[in-house]
Amino acid sequence: MTREEFDKISKQIVDVCICVHREMGPGLLESVYELCMMKEFELRGVKAQNQVVIPLIYKGFELSKEFKIDILVESEIIIELKSAEVILPVFEAQLISYLRLTDKRLGFLVNFNVPLVKNGIKRFVNNY
Repeated sequence: MTREEFDKISKQIVDVCICVHREMGPGLLESVYELCMMKEFELRGVKAQNQVVIPLIYKGFELSKEFKIDILVESEIIIELKSAEVILPVFEAQLISYLRLTDKRLGFLVNFNVPLVKNGIKRFVNNY
């Protein structure tokens, strides 16, 4: 995927977050925002999957731990959703771990429990 394609999809992701937040407001459960975002991506013709399982591989061995990505957009960009009073460092570490485990280059940590959702969106890169 080219930088231009990443930028185009990134703009769509931010716009979807704003649209869902405008419609639903702050303070709901993460699962509510997840389902609303999935519908909004579908309405826009953007390929997205939710609750994508990623295995933990160590030295070629799959260990008995798996993680779930909230939303994976166009098979390239990870979105981790939160609805929290504050973004804790562990939330950022979670997204960074997902980026490294999947070798994806771009991810968004989105906190919907804010008055303006654009202030709750944080972009993370991995070897980008």
